Amino acid sequence: MATTPANNATGRRKTAVARVRLIAGTGKVEVNGRPFEEYFPTASLQNTVLAPLTLTKLVNTYDVSVNTSGGGATSQAGAARLGVARALLEVDATLRPLLKAEGYLTRDPRMKERKKSGQPGARKRFQFSKR
Repeated sequence: MATTPANNATGRRKTAVARVRLIAGTGKVEVNGRPFEEYFPTASLQNTVLAPLTLTKLVNTYDVSVNTSGGGATSQAGAARLGVARALLEVDATLRPLLKAEGYLTRDPRMKERKKSGQPGARKRFQFSKR
């Protein structure tokens, strides 16, 4: 049984992780086994995931399968975007300058700050009382 070669990549943002599989096809996008439009209901989240494909004009040439976990919807979409961009680089390394210029190959380093001991939150202090 001959299968088409798949290009795999991982994208991360905050606590979300997205494993992306890119297969030559018709442009079908699937997230966690569900249709892409169902999993990411808003247009902005859908555009975030498809941004690298749109930029490189390869929207209808690859089927994208994303397995994502952790974080929220926006974080998962950002992780999927990084994964799609990295998978595209495995397909064609000449796309690197185009994707890099848009910032699609940069992992968003912002993380939630940890809670400190003796405080109710990361930055918040307990109320000060002089007397």
